[in-house]
Amino acid sequence: MTTIEISHFNDFLAIARRQSEPQQLLMVFTRRELPQGCTPEQEALFNEGSGGHLAPVVCVDKAPTAFSDFQTLKNESHQTVQNWDVVFIAALPARNGKAPEKTAIDEMLDVMVEQIKNGRTSAYLAFDAQGEPLQLTSAG
Repeated sequence: MTTIEISHFNDFLAIARRQSEPQQLLMVFTRRELPQGCTPEQEALFNEGSGGHLAPVVCVDKAPTAFSDFQTLKNESHQTVQNWDVVFIAALPARNGKAPEKTAIDEMLDVMVEQIKNGRTSAYLAFDAQGEPLQLTSAG
């Protein structure tokens, strides 16, 4: 088994570009928010930079060749959503050289959004707004 270290989004992008089958990258941009009816303790934690939940704000699919690097993706994202905290990524591979169909892409993006809303993020890579990889933990 080969171990691959990803220390920045650009590492992931390079790996996606090297795959034998073309990849379609599925991305869900999220923003850290407080839940409705939060407690004062939850609000205090949130204000200190922890706590809250990640709410999906926009999702998109792109071929790895559609942008040059993380900064380009970040700049493009700010045309749609000004502030986001974490982007979740999945790769949908082509089959026999044929790119995934739009319906399959849309269905997978819907699944990603629902899983993120429910805190089930372990199947996805997560990067912060600087392109650094994140390992998220649940508060329980």
